[in-house]
Amino acid sequence: MDYILVNNDVMERDAMVDIEDRAYQFGDGVYEVIGIYDREPFMIDEHLERLVRSASEVQLDLPFNISTFKEQLLGLVRKNDIQNGIIYLQVSRGIASREHAFPESDASPVTIAYTREETPLTDKEDNGASAVLTEDIRWLRCDIKTLNLLPNVLAKQKAVENGAIEAILHRGNTVTEASASNVFIVKDNVVYTHPANHYILNGITRRKILELCSQMGITVKEEIYSVDDLLAANEVFISATKLDVVPILEVDDHLIGNGYPGKYTKRILRAFRESIIKSGVR
Repeated sequence: MDYILVNNDVMERDAMVDIEDRAYQFGDGVYEVIGIYDREPFMIDEHLERLVRSASEVQLDLPFNISTFKEQLLGLVRKNDIQNGIIYLQVSRGIASREHAFPESDASPVTIAYTREETPLTDKEDNGASAVLTEDIRWLRCDIKTLNLLPNVLAKQKAVENGAIEAILHRGNTVTEASASNVFIVKDNVVYTHPANHYILNGITRRKILELCSQMGITVKEEIYSVDDLLAANEVFISATKLDVVPILEVDDHLIGNGYPGKYTKRILRAFRESIIKSGVR
């Protein structure tokens, strides 16, 4: 039997959602997805710190502090005995009569969390995958990890329909990120990625990659780059929680580099895997 977290209680998975929960009617809430490796959540503190920031940006008062959230989630992982997978954590503004404005003070935030076993994408990490391009039609606060994901869903569906792992988003000619991951390119021995501003989500895996590149002496420039730059790059790779680091070998039938995972991508993937081991995970 799977168990889930609802507010402060761990219960069987068949819990009900109130039809007037603002998450359901407005997407009024924030969330995090945390990777689990060998029964241990990876970079859980960083994920919870980002949850706090997201909640603050949408004026949502979280019901617990970081230490309580962490204790609850670790307990849920143990209860469900998850070896490799994810924790999904969501906090909505609460249950209230459907009005666009914030509910009165008697509405309390609703927290839910669950775990899911997932198979590692080792084959795609080692051998690469393809992507498609699509216009970035999301709102202008992509730095906040909210529940409003319909544009991401449409982009990901385009990728699926074209047999690709991801849809790389662009505003005009500027590449931002992908439907559910960050995007990096390598050109002339330099790694480029879009600056962490309101146009992208500053991914936790992205942050770890920047840290690892600094440690390895790999030059990284957080700069805007174009679709043309992407297609002319020596290497392209994407990163996200549990996606880890995946080389992109083809974008819209356009071959990237020589069509094989590049040396920088492979170095970064290897360093990321080692960082999981060093952190006590795996």
